[in-house]
Amino acid sequence: MFRITVVSTMIFVPLPFVVALLLFILLIQMIRRREVTVLNPFFFSLIAAYALQSMVIGLRWGYDLRGVLPVQAVLAAAIASLAWLSFEGLRTGRSPLKRPLLWLHALPPLFVAALVAFWPAPISLALILIFAGYGVALTWLASAGPDALASSRLDGVINSHRALQVTAFAIAASAVIDIIISLDFARSGGIHSGQIVAIGNVLALLVLGTAATVAGANQSPADVEVEDDGRTSQPSAEDTQIAASLDDLMQSRKLYRDVDLNLNRLARKMGLSVRQVSSAVNRVKSMSVSQYVNDYRVREACRSLTDTDEPITRIMFDAGFQTKSNFNREFLRVTGMSPKAWRSRALETDEKTAKIIRLVG
Repeated sequence: MFRITVVSTMIFVPLPFVVALLLFILLIQMIRRREVTVLNPFFFSLIAAYALQSMVIGLRWGYDLRGVLPVQAVLAAAIASLAWLSFEGLRTGRSPLKRPLLWLHALPPLFVAALVAFWPAPISLALILIFAGYGVALTWLASAGPDALASSRLDGVINSHRALQVTAFAIAASAVIDIIISLDFARSGGIHSGQIVAIGNVLALLVLGTAATVAGANQSPADVEVEDDGRTSQPSAEDTQIAASLDDLMQSRKLYRDVDLNLNRLARKMGLSVRQVSSAVNRVKSMSVSQYVNDYRVREACRSLTDTDEPITRIMFDAGFQTKSNFNREFLRVTGMSPKAWRSRALETDEKTAKIIRLVG
């Protein structure tokens, strides 16, 4: 009697490769939605760098290919620079090729590449300093609030700001992770480094890639440079006048219906600086510019939901919203209910009114 033993071989696919695949899918979605334009090349490059870095991590820790370590170090430095350029572009609204001192942000990856070639010893320290520096810069940008991202569409600026906060935290945390890995190598020869990288970097790259996709999709054509926001507790006479002019402009020209409206474009139409418009709305209305504009959009949607039989999606677009998630979130913020609930209540009110008229008549 013979016993036949069947040996099956399973191909090992490291988790970072799966993350890389998901990030490449995000890139393809951006291309299909025609979001890869001169407006956001850094966001596209950032997601591509995340995907490549995930593949490199998979090769290093999945198959123990130490030869990819130099590539991993250079890509890490490039990711920090691209993260800043991506979100800083939402602040300034300038063309990517017209930004002053743009070339300076190419220095970190070039510096790390030079260290790889001539002096590898301080690479870890260099990456820690690079991530810490860009982490602080991104945190500073995020601390200015959503209105600082003046080139982001007002419909999606909240999501862009949240993506900025996530990126700032992750970039700063990368410096801490590098310190932990350096200490692990110093004390135990890097026994736990693989687990640290797998848990930290893989999840971070996927989250950051998604955040970059969201922020890049929310960018719209900008016209002027944004200035720093100057907020105070009490509005001035100028603030009150600007806010009144903005109200008139919104009501007469219905600018809120423009899905690509951003703070830069709004300031240009008023012949004012971004700082003047933002400060006036912050002080007089006690809200951000995005909330102010979305209030008008929600009121327009409420009118349409009450007076027409148009589909809710059509009403959403006509009011100036581009995504259902933003529409539902802002509608709930303003009215305390969903668009569907609002329409149902309006219909019930109309039926009761009609019944009363019939009874009285």
